[in-house]
Amino acid sequence: MSKKPTILLAEDDLQLSCIVKDNLEEEGFEVINCPDGDEAWFQFQRKHPDICLLDVNMPCRDGYNLAKKIREKNDVVPILFLTAKHMQEDKLKGFEVGGDDFITKPFHMPELLKRMQVFLRRNKMMLPAHEDTFTLGALTFIPGQNKLSSAGKEILITEKENQLLLFFCQHPNTILKRSEILTHVWGKDDYFLGRSMDVFITRLRKLFKEEGGATIETIPHVGYRFVV
Repeated sequence: MSKKPTILLAEDDLQLSCIVKDNLEEEGFEVINCPDGDEAWFQFQRKHPDICLLDVNMPCRDGYNLAKKIREKNDVVPILFLTAKHMQEDKLKGFEVGGDDFITKPFHMPELLKRMQVFLRRNKMMLPAHEDTFTLGALTFIPGQNKLSSAGKEILITEKENQLLLFFCQHPNTILKRSEILTHVWGKDDYFLGRSMDVFITRLRKLFKEEGGATIETIPHVGYRFVV
């Protein structure tokens, strides 16, 4: 019998949290329901959930602060913000602290479920089951270990950098559309996620500039090409 996916639900609106919890449990999820950010942080460390649903405005610790703490411990678990906010600045802040997506209140449960399933499926499928390695000039990329190695030196990268670099390595010297990359690595093509992607590409470019081995070319109005 397979383990039920565990959902950390941090929401201070009691009525909404009960509705979401009941619906998710009917769909086969185990739900950890937390009324504030401090309780959610405590439960995250105890339960190691498969996905986090975080209200932006909560007592004790808001969703952005909680997401930042979670990312210090875990760079893989999907984080979806539940928010009544529509401002671009709020979404950008959410992506900067490590969020994967936003769903705006009021929302329909089928939409929430679809978005959750995208990220749960992505995390299962993203990395190869066996220990693939990629040679990038003097660098060796080992995606199963989130690292690059060169002349005995190891360079650890984040999970998101790992997923992005793996996708590039699977499509070397090929022009990739921004929408292709976003859909594969982030789960959907979205303006705000695109801003987040640009940040990770800048980090990888800096690494390759320092170590050599590959370049990420910008193809204007199209996307990127990973040149090995």
